[in-house]
Amino acid sequence: MASRPSDPGTGAAPPTTADLTARLDRIPVVTRQHHRWAWLLGSLFVFDLVDLNSFAFAAPALRAEWGLSIGAVGAITSAGFVGMFVGAIVGGRLSDRIGRRPVLIGAVFFYSLFSLLSAFAVGPWSLGVLRVLTGFGLQAMTGVLLVWVSEMFPRAHRGRWQALLLAIGLAGVPIAAWAARLLVPLGEGGWRWIFVLGALGAIAGVIALKVLPESVRWRAAHGLTGGEEELVAKLEAQAEQRTGQPLPEPVAEKPVVAGKVGELLRGATLRKTIVAALGCVFLILSFYGFSSWVPTLLVERGYTTAQSLTFSSILAIAAVPGALLAMPIIDRFERKTVIFGLEVAVAVLLLLFGLIPHSAAILICGFGAAMLMQTGVATLYTYIAEVFPLHLRGLGSGIANGSGRLAGVVGGFLVAGLYSGFGLPAVYVYLALAALAMGLVMLLFGERTTNRRLEEIERA
Repeated sequence: MASRPSDPGTGAAPPTTADLTARLDRIPVVTRQHHRWAWLLGSLFVFDLVDLNSFAFAAPALRAEWGLSIGAVGAITSAGFVGMFVGAIVGGRLSDRIGRRPVLIGAVFFYSLFSLLSAFAVGPWSLGVLRVLTGFGLQAMTGVLLVWVSEMFPRAHRGRWQALLLAIGLAGVPIAAWAARLLVPLGEGGWRWIFVLGALGAIAGVIALKVLPESVRWRAAHGLTGGEEELVAKLEAQAEQRTGQPLPEPVAEKPVVAGKVGELLRGATLRKTIVAALGCVFLILSFYGFSSWVPTLLVERGYTTAQSLTFSSILAIAAVPGALLAMPIIDRFERKTVIFGLEVAVAVLLLLFGLIPHSAAILICGFGAAMLMQTGVATLYTYIAEVFPLHLRGLGSGIANGSGRLAGVVGGFLVAGLYSGFGLPAVYVYLALAALAMGLVMLLFGERTTNRRLEEIERA
């Protein structure tokens, strides 16, 4: 077995940040332990995506039951994004200060509680408030989960495993869609059960309490000890068992000195912050502008609620293969180039979806757009979790994701306003332009991150 920088049994000083980071980075394969973490984190993602999409699928029934206007649907959709904006920043900052694990798991219980309470909403105002609180927990969990994976999975594989986790989680989209298809037509109040389904994430949260460790990079950077050496040694042993050969010697770089929050607003880090934030803004405007409004806008195009939910359920199936499609390319080609190519294709498909009235074209173009959007989401999420310094990674990711969620607040009203003022074609032209803008920002100004050490990216 390859030598290790320190042996706790000899009374030597605890491993430094550079020691443990270098040992993590020399692990060339995903181990058995990584696989166990992946299934757990994927299950957390499942319920996150169920809840995130629950209102979109309940909206047509709520319009009929509560007499909601398109504007009211937009307001409730935007309310969820307000919560996500605050949750992304608060959750990210807390994870930098108190650790990734407590924030991640705490956020799961938080959003599960308010998802359950959403099932008992008595009107649009109470549901709007509950969606704010649910959104807070949802985005706090998502942002910190992505950061945790970037810090704990091998650098040569972190992109495809981020994509795989998202693919597992995206099973929640068709689950929510088909649950709505079965439950909503049952009668008045059937939509409430969709929110109950989202609350089941608390079960995965209980399991995470028992098996998910803190990020080794985070603990080492904060001078904490209590199992990091043993955990890294376990990963090394499993990697050697899988490869059948000793690991290469760790190459420790000089640790990056922790800075202050203001570092996010200076120099190269400011550029990274702006690019990541703009990427998320245009992602949310195009992606959620499409997925959140499809069920409602299909009804406006003349389809029945049942037909709209059937179409939406079929389109929702595209989510999982879309994320899986990222796996063979995300660690092979530069992430920013992949994003650009995907968003050009998405823009074309969105235009065709909105402008061609035939059912077959709606299904084919909508399925293609939904699939490639998810490929882009997996790639962008991986990128965002890589570009920020360790001591500000949670906050930086939170600002980027939060900017996107804040854009979602505006986006909900923007779609409603465009539809009311200019009709459906204007909505889909807007969505296509947002997708194209995301691709251009990443291509022209994005950082190279594919297969680079996090510490190397940090110094760029």
